[in-house]
Formats: sequence, structure tokens, C-alpha cells
Amino acid sequence: MSYCVNCGVKLDEALVKCPLCDIIVVNPALIDPKLIAAAICGGTHTAETDTFPNKAGTVEEVIKRDIGLLISIILGGVAIAAFLLNLFVFRDYWWSLLIIGLCVILFFLALPAFILTKTPVYIRLLFNGATAGLYLFFISLFTPKSEWFLGLALPLLCLLTFIIIVLVWLIRFFKANLLTTALYIITAIAVLCIGIELLINRYLGNELMPLWSAVVLTACAVIDAGLITVLSRRRLRDDLRKRLHF
Repeated sequence: MSYCVNCGVKLDEALVKCPLCDIIVVNPALIDPKLIAAAICGGTHTAETDTFPNKAGTVEEVIKRDIGLLISIILGGVAIAAFLLNLFVFRDYWWSLLIIGLCVILFFLALPAFILTKTPVYIRLLFNGATAGLYLFFISLFTPKSEWFLGLALPLLCLLTFIIIVLVWLIRFFKANLLTTALYIITAIAVLCIGIELLINRYLGNELMPLWSAVVLTACAVIDAGLITVLSRRRLRDDLRKRLHF
């Protein structure tokens, strides 16, 4: 036997709301959202009475595209305004290229995140590296000598982009935990430091011999050895996970 929680009148088991006060009859043990929705709408439950979207993520997708369109309009307006001011007002030098390059970088950073939301992460990283290289090229146009772009900046950027892509692939492919992720990152830092020093020495015409990067390599090797030891010892690994809560 059931009673209305508001007025206390005796209710028939088939009722979905009280005939006196119109309070919805809810059984805490058997809550049926479709039945409650039908009672609120005053009829049977149909597909038209659904309050929420049937497909997950449809609203979020629309919002992301709207934000992407807004960002594109803002960046495009800033770039065009800077170009026109440079062309008709401030004609000393082509300073607008720096602003246009910055707008291009921000656009390509926002492109995968808000517009091409299903773009693979590796394509996004290549986009980021390419836009950073484009901006460095614009900067080289304002320097007395632009050899540093092809001789140093571009190789360093390619090395950094490659290391980041490999690092992301290792973490995603092997489903790395906190310890293995730390192992990959520390190893990537050592490789990057060696690459930076060797590329600088090659650009300056010095001997290709690692000096300060060898110190970084040694420190990273010691840390990697400790992480590998922990990962190879199951008891030690489990105890560390319990203590650090990961």
C-alpha cells in the first residue's frame, strides 16, 4: 500500500502522481526517470519528451566549433588591422609580419583543439612545430643576419618536435604509468640537451664534443637507473605506489 508523501492520501499502485495535490509518486527503490518524465509531461513517455540529447558530446562539439570560429574571426581581424596600419600609417618597416605570424601560430594552436577536434595528437604536434618555425622565420627577416634560422633555430625546432612526438607515442602506446612516464621524460631531457649542445657547436664551428650536456646525461642516467630498478622489482614498485598513492 502506498500513500502520498505530501497529503497522505491513499494511492492506487498504478498512479504516477497524487490525484489531490499532483505530487509525483516516487518509489525510492524503483526510480524510473522515463516514468517521472511522463508524469511531468502529463502523458506517456515518448522520444519527443526527452530533455537531454541522445548522443553524448553533441552539445560540447557545437560549443567548441563556435569558440573556434570566434577565435578565427578575432585573429583574422587583428592580422588584417595590423597589415593595413603597416601599409598606410606606420611604414617604417614591416612590423606587421610579427603580429601576423603570432596570429597564425595562435590559429594553428586553436585549430585542432576547437575546429578539427578529431585530429590525431601527432598531427597537432606537427602543426605546432610548423607554426613555431614559421614565426622564427618571420623574426629572421628583421635580423641583420638570418643564417641562424637555417643553421640553428630550425634544426633545434625539428629536434624538439621529434622528441615530443616520440615521447607522446611512448606514453600512449605503452600506457605508461607515473614511473614509466618519468623515465621517458628524463631520458628525453638528456637526449635534448645533448642535441642542443651538438647543434650549437656545429653552428659555431666548434668540435662536436658534449661538455655540459654530458653532466646532464650522467645525472639523468643515474635517475633512470633508479627508476628502472624500481620498475623491475615488483615488491618495491608496489610499495612505492602505496606510499605515493598512484
